[in-house]
Amino acid sequence: MATLNNIQAINQTLAEQMEKDPKVVVYGEDVGHEGGVFRATVGLQKKFGSKRCFDTPVSEAGLVGAGVGMAVNGLKPVAEIQFSGFMLPAFNQIVAHVSRMRNRSRGKYNVPMVIRMPYGGGIRALEHHSESQEALFGHIPGLKVVIPSTPYDTKGLLTSAIQDPDPVIFMEPKRIYRAFKQEVPDEEFTIPIGKAKVVKSGTDITVVAWGAMVREVQKAIKTLEEEGISVELIDLRTISPIDQTTIIESVQKTGRFLVVHEAVRSFGPGAELIALVNQHAFLSLEAPPSRLTGFDIIVPLDKGEHHYLINPQRIIYEIKKIIKF
Repeated sequence: MATLNNIQAINQTLAEQMEKDPKVVVYGEDVGHEGGVFRATVGLQKKFGSKRCFDTPVSEAGLVGAGVGMAVNGLKPVAEIQFSGFMLPAFNQIVAHVSRMRNRSRGKYNVPMVIRMPYGGGIRALEHHSESQEALFGHIPGLKVVIPSTPYDTKGLLTSAIQDPDPVIFMEPKRIYRAFKQEVPDEEFTIPIGKAKVVKSGTDITVVAWGAMVREVQKAIKTLEEEGISVELIDLRTISPIDQTTIIESVQKTGRFLVVHEAVRSFGPGAELIALVNQHAFLSLEAPPSRLTGFDIIVPLDKGEHHYLINPQRIIYEIKKIIKF
C-alpha cells in the first residue's frame, strides 16, 4: 500500500485505468508532454503513447466537444481543464451536448466522459484561477459532480467516474493537491458516486463540507472537542447526486446543521442543503440551519485572498453561535 498525496493518487488512477481499458484516453492543454500544469499526468504519454495521452490546442470548447465525439464512438475520454475558471468557453458543449446526449438520443448514445478540473482558492493564483463553481454544474441535469477531499477518496471516486457510463465533472481542490499524504491501496477499488462519508461521529451538531473545506473543519473540531462540543462531520463527496439520507439521519440525531463551502453564498450548494434539512428534518432542529461560505465577490488576488478563504477560526465561531442559539 502506497502513501500518496492527491496528485499522486490521480496519476496512479489514470495509469491504472488506462492499463486496464484501452478505450480510456487522457488529454488536455499541456497534459501530454508536460504532464499537466499540476503534473497530474506526468509519465502517461511516455507509457501509453501520444494516441492515448495527448496535448490539445488552447480551446476548451474544442477539447470538450471532441470528447463528445470520442465518447459516442466508443472511447472513454478523460479531459483536463487547466483551471475550473477556464471552463466557461466549454460550458456550451457541457450543457448542450455532454449532459443531454443520452436523453436526446433516447438512450441510443451515452457520453462516458470525465472532465477533470482543479478548482478553488488557496494558492495565490491569478484571475479565473480560484473560483468554486460546483453549483453551476450541480444545476445541470445529466451531470454527476464529484469533489474528493483525500487521496483515498480521489482514487476511489476517480475510478468510479471513469467507469461510469455517463458524464462526470471531477473537481479537484488544488489547495490540497500536495497538502498531505495518506495510505492508498495499490489495487483498484471504487467509491460509489452519490454516497457521503461520515468522517467523524458527533452528537451536538452536523457539519457538512467537501473538498478543501473538510480539512479546515477537522482543524476546528480539534479545538471544539477541548471545549466539550461534539461535531459530526460529513464529507459530501458528491454535489450531484446528493446523499440525502446520510445528512437527514445525522441532523435528526444532532438537531443542528451547518454547511461549510468555499463557493459564493448566493444560490450556492449550501442553500440547497439547508432546504433539504428544513424539508425532511425540521421537527428535529434545535437551531436554524446555517451556512458558512465564501463572500459574494470575485475571489481576491494574492494580497486579499486570505480575507476570503474560510479558516478554522471562522468555523469555530459559527458552530458556537449555532450551539448557543
